[in-house]
Amino acid sequence: MSQSMFDIEIHPVNTDEKNKAPIARLIFAHGAGAGKHHDFMQAMASQLTSQNIEVVLFNFPYMQTMIETGKRRPPDKAEKLLAHFTALIDEVAKTQTSVPTFIGGKSMGGRMATMVLDDAESIIGAIAFGYPFHPPGKPEKLRTAHLETLNKPLLILQGERDTFGTKDEVSAYSLSSAIAVSYLTDGDHSFKPRKQSGFTLETHIECAAKSTADFIKARVNT
Repeated sequence: MSQSMFDIEIHPVNTDEKNKAPIARLIFAHGAGAGKHHDFMQAMASQLTSQNIEVVLFNFPYMQTMIETGKRRPPDKAEKLLAHFTALIDEVAKTQTSVPTFIGGKSMGGRMATMVLDDAESIIGAIAFGYPFHPPGKPEKLRTAHLETLNKPLLILQGERDTFGTKDEVSAYSLSSAIAVSYLTDGDHSFKPRKQSGFTLETHIECAAKSTADFIKARVNT
């Protein structure tokens, strides 16, 4: 796969801080309908770089085509997405400074990260932001088979009201002991809570970023 196929955006840590180098790197994949420039992706990158974690955002090829043509299109098949994700992990390892590396993603991107995780030798663990356990309204169509046998550590950050998998639903699933699930109170698939909950999207994103940073820091030598 040629380098021109990769649409990478690196968010470095703030080098004005006392720690000059990142303690870790997160390669962060977008969801099905919005690319790396989406507010959620940019906000999470900003939060994590302030925690001394470098963030690598990228667009899958179908998203690159959407941006170039201005026409919406569905994501590629999982096999193509996984091949691109794997090649991008190798590309980052070859071209960037060596630091402990994690992968993750929003919704579809998080699912792809979990499917790549065990076979990616250089990757320590993964974080899924709003895992799509099943299509909305179709709880019988589970996407959890590989999560039952996962070996590497995975953190799933899930809104309690997520229509792709609510807290009540997810609590009943048989998941690998390598997986930790953390819930955002009253959050939907984008982590947005209802006004009457007393929580805000901004505070939930901050909370998700802190949980991510804690998960990463617990697994690297600092």
